[in-house]
Amino acid sequence: MASSSEGVGSTITHSIQHTGQRLKHLLRPDGRRVHIAASPEEHAHLHKTLAAVEPVEKFDIFIHGSPEHLEAVREIHAHHEQKKGELREKHGGVYDEFENVHLQLEALSSELHLLTEQGVSLDANFSKFGYDAHLRTRDPDSSANSSSRRSSSEIGQRDWEAERRKGRSLKIWKRPLIRQYFHKGLLWRSSELQEVGSYELFVDLLYVGIIGIIGDLAAEEPTGFGLLKFIIVFSIGWKIWSDIQVVTSWLETDDIVQRFIVMFVMACLFGFTLNIVEAFETTYTMMIAFYLAQRVFQALYLLFTAYLIPMVRGFMVSQVAFSLVGSAIWVASIHVDYPYRLVPIWIAIFLDIIGQGILYLVISRLSKFHGRIGNKFSSWFEFRPSLNIEHKTERTNAFVTLVFGYSVLALLYQNRSAYGINAFFGKAILGLIQAFCFNWLYFEIDGWNIHIHAIRRHYASSIAWITVHLPFIMSYVLAGASLSRLVLAHDGRDANPETLTEGYAGLSETEIAPGLRWFYSAGLGIALICMSIISFTHVHKKFEGQRVTKRSRLALRIAVAVALICLPLAESLSSLELVSTTTGLIFLVLMFELYGCTFAGESFLRDGRKCRYWADCPKKRRHAVAEAMKAGAVVKVEQLADDEEGYVPAP
Repeated sequence: MASSSEGVGSTITHSIQHTGQRLKHLLRPDGRRVHIAASPEEHAHLHKTLAAVEPVEKFDIFIHGSPEHLEAVREIHAHHEQKKGELREKHGGVYDEFENVHLQLEALSSELHLLTEQGVSLDANFSKFGYDAHLRTRDPDSSANSSSRRSSSEIGQRDWEAERRKGRSLKIWKRPLIRQYFHKGLLWRSSELQEVGSYELFVDLLYVGIIGIIGDLAAEEPTGFGLLKFIIVFSIGWKIWSDIQVVTSWLETDDIVQRFIVMFVMACLFGFTLNIVEAFETTYTMMIAFYLAQRVFQALYLLFTAYLIPMVRGFMVSQVAFSLVGSAIWVASIHVDYPYRLVPIWIAIFLDIIGQGILYLVISRLSKFHGRIGNKFSSWFEFRPSLNIEHKTERTNAFVTLVFGYSVLALLYQNRSAYGINAFFGKAILGLIQAFCFNWLYFEIDGWNIHIHAIRRHYASSIAWITVHLPFIMSYVLAGASLSRLVLAHDGRDANPETLTEGYAGLSETEIAPGLRWFYSAGLGIALICMSIISFTHVHKKFEGQRVTKRSRLALRIAVAVALICLPLAESLSSLELVSTTTGLIFLVLMFELYGCTFAGESFLRDGRKCRYWADCPKKRRHAVAEAMKAGAVVKVEQLADDEEGYVPAP
């Protein structure tokens, strides 16, 4: 607010620039300044400060929302309404023309404000996902400004439009579209939002069984050879899942043919699953054959896409070539006897898991070179498909949730004792607490307050984030499968196997195999280290007064992880003592993380925040309500939603 005063009785001009925020200063018609305090403490501070520099009769200080504040606003509003009427009578048509221009400027200023505010909001919300908000245009039907207040009618209209779009018929086949791509260093996205398809969730259901089979197989054979089989089979299964979500993230078709393609891939995945248990005895060729059928089919699909979309032909052809090289190595592994078979297996796994990221990095680097080679690469890979980061993170989070769910499901057993509170029950509850703590750490500690996502931060952090999820998930599945056997062990007091039903009593063992201890403890430790790396790849928001820094909290995680890995050396620990110790260490990490993420100046028990609520009233009521508030009339809330005509606020 700006004001000018030239002595008593002179003309006072007022200029208020409303920005949508609370006004902190006002100017009365008589020239007295009004200061608005947000609290009694601020009122006392302002009074003490202002009284030291000017006489108290030249200013007023009111608490926001007080009757004095409301009266002052009404007085100033009435003064400006009177001046408006005087100017209209004095200047007539000139005033009307000026007011029209003023309204037009306000509308344009509001539009510019929305565009700027939306750009800032998009940059704040999506910069961590790799998108530059300032390259977007404003869509009035889908604003990304999370701070704007959307009316229920607007939300209802968008929902209605979404329902209408769902009613459109599917096409038998549509030309694939690139969802997003890099060009000239900028990320370009299609206007269509990408949602997780129901068929993707259906694929996840199949992985529930796959994880269960692989985990149980490792727990039944807690040896080095069992661990070797677990890593190889799990890596292949992970690659199939990764291929599905990568192609879905790159290409948009949404047609009937796509569903049949997913059905074929699921059939290959199903055949792969049926040959896991005896893979290193008699069914290795069949297991790899189903895997190669999926890989070759995907290569042919990408080659067909390269033909249909010349813009990304170079990149797609390179992906096809890379897939065929890996497939050839897998074919070679079929014709080599064990243990020499492990050489082509590890080479093929490296190319399948890490190779795509390395290829993308090489293409990016060579494209920046000058000269003949650089120009060739620049023209061949000028357009490169990019992952939809929201889709990638959502699908990865869904898979991690599935893994946590498996660890809980593996704890379940059936009791036949009249009083079932015993060591079996205690170990199962401790395992449940472990899973809950890991879920809390992954989603609500590491996934909270992210400023820049790892995929957006740097190509190295992106590759690390994507790659480290594989050992994280594998180690946690291994620990969860081993814990299911530790829960049923009767190597201590109050663990009578006769209290278990017949099927579970047969799995109960008197002694714990050393390999099972290592699978369980080392699995949890490696999972905790991988979670630390995943958290480190992100850039989290900082705030003054944080009790413990991120690096210090991650240092404790690493220390606890090392302790977990070394815990099997204490061979005297029973299964209950082992599970209790690991649960206590993990719970310690969680408590330290929660303490470190808090503000040192805040109380743990009290929250001084105030919540504001608002409701939408019919448009025909808004004018009457506004006039009533100007006049100081009482507005009856129960009558705002009345649909009958003729509502008049009570005086």
